[in-house]
Amino acid sequence: MEERGTALAGRIVALTRKTKETDISLTLDPDSRGEGGGIGTGVGFFDHLLTAFSFHGGMTLSLKATGDLDVDAHHVVEDTGLLLGDAFSQILAKGPVRRFAHAVIPMDEALSEVSVDVSGLPCLAYRTVFPQPRVGDFDLSLLKEFLMAFSSRARISLHAETRYGENSHHMAESLFKALGKAVAAAYGQAEDTLSTKGSLG
Repeated sequence: MEERGTALAGRIVALTRKTKETDISLTLDPDSRGEGGGIGTGVGFFDHLLTAFSFHGGMTLSLKATGDLDVDAHHVVEDTGLLLGDAFSQILAKGPVRRFAHAVIPMDEALSEVSVDVSGLPCLAYRTVFPQPRVGDFDLSLLKEFLMAFSSRARISLHAETRYGENSHHMAESLFKALGKAVAAAYGQAEDTLSTKGSLG
């Protein structure tokens, strides 16, 4: 496995990750929303969710991924979570952040809630049961794999829940909109490290 980063101005992060299963590159600017280079993983509904995540979080995310989609989407989805988590870990290394954030987002009949603590201690609490197990050809069980990978590499406590819903598309999309809102707010710049210990982790 090969992973590389590029030093950029401000809090912009550029990373690549290449394994025998996937080849992924991303650029993330947490402080401005622009056109970027788009999001393309070869997995249409996953691209849709990542676009909702970045747009509603007010971030610019450019992401390109290729992988063994002839097997299934698992490796692309999980490895994208790993690299995105690494990106937010690097953003934290650039200076103190607000640490805590919370968002509740509806989409039609669905309502999702995400809470974030940029604690330095990875943890995922995930409570979502989809009434339809797939959206198109996308296996919704992969969303937990993505969130596990993301929270682990970002080293955050992440609580993600869809309180209710009837349409799996609406539920997943509201969850990723809430994720974008909460993550962006938690990584807002702060003057000091918000910990009684004086450091995170």
